[in-house]
Amino acid sequence: MSDETAHDILLSARGLVRDFGPFRAVDGVDLDVRSGTIHSVIGPNGAGKTTLFRLLTGILRPTAGSLEFAGEQLAGRPTHVVARRGIVQAFQTTSIFPRLTAHESVCAALVSKHRRSRDLITWFHRGLAGEASQVLETVGLSDVADEQARALSHGDQRALEVALALAMSPRLLLLDEPTAGMSPFESHKMVQLVQRLAKEEQLTVILSEHDMDTVFGISDRVSVMHQGRVLADGPAPEVRRNADVMAIYLGSEA
Repeated sequence: MSDETAHDILLSARGLVRDFGPFRAVDGVDLDVRSGTIHSVIGPNGAGKTTLFRLLTGILRPTAGSLEFAGEQLAGRPTHVVARRGIVQAFQTTSIFPRLTAHESVCAALVSKHRRSRDLITWFHRGLAGEASQVLETVGLSDVADEQARALSHGDQRALEVALALAMSPRLLLLDEPTAGMSPFESHKMVQLVQRLAKEEQLTVILSEHDMDTVFGISDRVSVMHQGRVLADGPAPEVRRNADVMAIYLGSEA
């Protein structure tokens, strides 16, 4: 790897392993994610994608291996430390703040970022209301800012999940199945949002997605997992042509 290429690597995992008793869910994964790219991690159910995401965000500790982010070793560090370093995953809004409005939900996330949890009831709102509005504008939710999270359409709920993650000022955003359950129109909006975040907000994105049209339409690089290992990794067009990927994961439709 050249010095220039190495300099572009924001996240680098080497030999990541995660065992659950005798079962090895992640088996020696190497992963390099370049700054400013959309990097998809795909694979069939049970391939280890969710476990890998949990290792990257600190929810799970690796059984073995290393994880370097922006020059710092993060393997085994707690979730809040990983998040403050800049790795944030979007989680389901409706299971976190279902009764809050979209604006209040983002304010709550901002309170957490600013470490003012004791101000959660009063929202610390004088300093955060404008910032929350700006985040909602970024994801296209300004028109529904005063609606409860649980009352939003499915597509808007997923966009709000992204907004909560953005409130943490991430450098690396992890999105797990962002278009799941969406209509074609909603999926198109989400794809445009992800592309815009990567380009305009200079975010690096790791995406896990079952919709192959989405994956190969927006990804700079794709890693394919199978049985806990990386089966293939490379530029999206190259991976799409990979015979092993077509045979094991994509099937005849590829």
